[in-house]
Amino acid sequence: MTEIATRDEQQTVATTNNNLPDVQPTAGTTALVAWAQEANLAYDMATKLAATSFVPQSLRGKPGDIAAAILAGSELGLKPMATLKSIDVIQGTPALRAHAMRGIVQAKGHQIELVESRPDYCQMRGRRKGEEKWQTVEWDTARATLLGLLNKAEWKKQPKTMLVARATGELCRLIASDALHGMPYVSEELSDTITVGGHDFTTKAPLTVAAITAPSPAPEPIPDAPVIDVQADADDTTDALWDNTPAGASSDWPAVTQPGGEA
Repeated sequence: MTEIATRDEQQTVATTNNNLPDVQPTAGTTALVAWAQEANLAYDMATKLAATSFVPQSLRGKPGDIAAAILAGSELGLKPMATLKSIDVIQGTPALRAHAMRGIVQAKGHQIELVESRPDYCQMRGRRKGEEKWQTVEWDTARATLLGLLNKAEWKKQPKTMLVARATGELCRLIASDALHGMPYVSEELSDTITVGGHDFTTKAPLTVAAITAPSPAPEPIPDAPVIDVQADADDTTDALWDNTPAGASSDWPAVTQPGGEA
């Protein structure tokens, strides 16, 4: 090949390359790669935790579901071990426990107050951070009767607690739905409404009124060997619900492809 021909070929290649778009990684792509890496780390963590007593019965032995819960909790500002004590998966739908939803909303600077609580009536109020106007939510047995709730086991046992849980969920959605990131229901609401094969999945309320309305503790760093204040009532709630739930689909976690083609 002559020198002139070689020079012409190099110019052709250079011209062709100049016509190609200059592809740069976007912020969305970078965020997706970071999320994929976080998902792999969450799954590794979930695999190690899956058989431990720190994991609720509904998630035990299901690393895929545990990893998903950890990722969802991360978006809500919860650390992994706190997530496992704050999120229930009821018939495939994740839901926050009432105390956890309240804590998340308060952590964003919004205010929630229990005004009055009786076995037949509950009033709560709240307001967004920086606003002066309070929003008020009321729940009473007449309202619960219209929804067919009073014939359920836990409404008969703990009507006061269930009214507070219902008011908590409604108020948090009203003043701070943006803080909940697609997880707008408290576990108590879903357990009130789930029915499968004619069986009504009612369950013991995971908390007392005092626990739901107690001041949220300051977040603590997770040590190498976490020490968790296990809420026995909350664990019993999840156990009772899932002991009666038909076997679901496989919870195998899908492989996440890393840049370069390796799973």
